[in-house]
Amino acid sequence: MDVIALDDPTDARIRQWHGVLAAVHADDPAAEPAPEPDQTAARLLGGVPGGRQRLWAVPAGPAPGDGLAAVAALLLPGDPGTGRPAEIDIRVRPEHRRRGLGRRLLTAAAAGLRADGRTSVIAQVLAGTPAVPFLESHGFECVLTLRGMVLDLAEVPPGRAARLVAAGPAGYRLVRWRGVVPDGRAAALARAKTAMADLAEYEGAPWDAARVREMAELVAKRGDDLYTVAALTGAGDAIAGFTEMVVPAGAAGRAAQYDTAVVPEHRGRRIGIWVKAEMLRWLAAERPEVREIETDNAGDNAHMIAVNEELGFRTERESMEYQAAAADLPS
Repeated sequence: MDVIALDDPTDARIRQWHGVLAAVHADDPAAEPAPEPDQTAARLLGGVPGGRQRLWAVPAGPAPGDGLAAVAALLLPGDPGTGRPAEIDIRVRPEHRRRGLGRRLLTAAAAGLRADGRTSVIAQVLAGTPAVPFLESHGFECVLTLRGMVLDLAEVPPGRAARLVAAGPAGYRLVRWRGVVPDGRAAALARAKTAMADLAEYEGAPWDAARVREMAELVAKRGDDLYTVAALTGAGDAIAGFTEMVVPAGAAGRAAQYDTAVVPEHRGRRIGIWVKAEMLRWLAAERPEVREIETDNAGDNAHMIAVNEELGFRTERESMEYQAAAADLPS
């Protein structure tokens, strides 16, 4: 079974790729819900605005109809040779594990990584899964732990979000937008995103207006919907804090919390819970089909974890961010 490149996958190969993801999710009851088939197709065909995506797979047998045993996706954001790390995701069907397929896919991806002039790569995996020892045995080091939390919207008391919004801090005002940030707020949002120091330490790239737009365009290209609520300072346009939510195409009942941050000089005024409460009100009106919200918080971010717990989030899983230097990967 040789590694094959699938940078332009056919419909049949996309279905087979989704089959691998479904099998991996089914093997781990603690994992988040498996993506819908159309979500998998959107991710494989959507590419990366301002960057590239490389795909590889190992067939399960010699015939095209035999399906795929393992898959790997490498995201290459930004221009070749940029300081930004690539992102890798390797999945192996449970019945095909411990046969060296993951290493062969990692070797192929490492070659693509080096060809693009990248110096490092990151991967996010669930704690306690076979992916952890696999990454550690291939030179990856854990740089961040993440607590996965879920909010069941049916358990939020009626009127609670509205009360939290009404109790917002004096001297600030709320704004919101759907999709790509308006031009007049892109730079301010980028400055606010630099408040997420836990990620900036290893992402290797500063937030600027172009990167903010790039992220939103990637979400849109997948067919997903991005919602943003921000707190502005007084009558000005400076963003004191913000929160983002993504409703996947087809929704499937669960939305994903993206970034939430409060600029250091504005912390301690409950801006984080204020913008999150306004987001809950907005989603209830705009997307009533959403029944749950999932989020990841850095394990040492006690303040944001406390905010989420106050809103009713419960811990569902723990994941880990790993990073490796391209030079340390197999060749």
